[in-house]
Amino acid sequence: MKSGILGLLILGLTITGCVKKSMYEAQTLKLDDTQAELASAKDTLADLTDQLTKEKTDSDELRAELDKTNAVLKSTETALDAAKNRIKALEDELTNTLKDKAKLKESATKLKKALAELEARKAEADKRVREFQNLIKKFKKLIDAGKLKVAIKNGRMVLVLPTDILFGSGSAKLSEDGEAAISEVAGILKTIRKKEFQVEGHTDNVPINNNKKYKNNWALAASRAMVVVETMIKAGVKGKVLSAASYGEFRPVASNKTQKGKAANRRIDIVIVPDLSNLPGFAELKKAIEGK
Repeated sequence: MKSGILGLLILGLTITGCVKKSMYEAQTLKLDDTQAELASAKDTLADLTDQLTKEKTDSDELRAELDKTNAVLKSTETALDAAKNRIKALEDELTNTLKDKAKLKESATKLKKALAELEARKAEADKRVREFQNLIKKFKKLIDAGKLKVAIKNGRMVLVLPTDILFGSGSAKLSEDGEAAISEVAGILKTIRKKEFQVEGHTDNVPINNNKKYKNNWALAASRAMVVVETMIKAGVKGKVLSAASYGEFRPVASNKTQKGKAANRRIDIVIVPDLSNLPGFAELKKAIEGK
């Protein structure tokens, strides 16, 4: 009996020992596995740590590169803004240059036109000087005899005949010497082609008194001018190139305070009417007047 119980105890202990050993071995294996997993985890952690460190280093390098790139970009933007401002300044300068060039071209065109007009005016002036000189030569005999003067008045060539030689005081009847002088002048004028002539009557400022035919100096000067025109037509000057005008006492050439001055103011002016169509700028003036 006792031996049987002892046997059971021994068997139990043996079984228990076997169980504990088996559990121990199992726990040992599990511990080994755990340690292995832990070691693997440590390796993985180490790898992750290395990778994180590398990534952090790469991130720092990338950030540094990004900062460098941003700095370059900012510098580039600054340079670009400066370039844009310079381009704008150059464009403005070019625009102003083109405007100045256009103004210069316009000024050159105007200057060229003005120069051409001056040359045309000079040519016309030279022509008129030659005409004046030729006129003096043609009338030299009458000028030397004191019957005629040749003058330039208001840009016009004028033959001046003192009325004291032509007419009596307060009269519009030509004297014999006066008629001869007018006929001689007309003989020369009819040889001048493409010109018109205006006969102007002038008096001094002495009022006409007790003259039933002429109530004032206007009428006397007008009558004298018409008599000269008629005499010139008789001498061969064509009527279509002649006209008559009266200025009375209102265009004196000298002072009426002296007898000499009054005598100078009593005169017949034969004006050689200038041809405006030969003057520079006449075409433009005509267009402006006609509204074309």
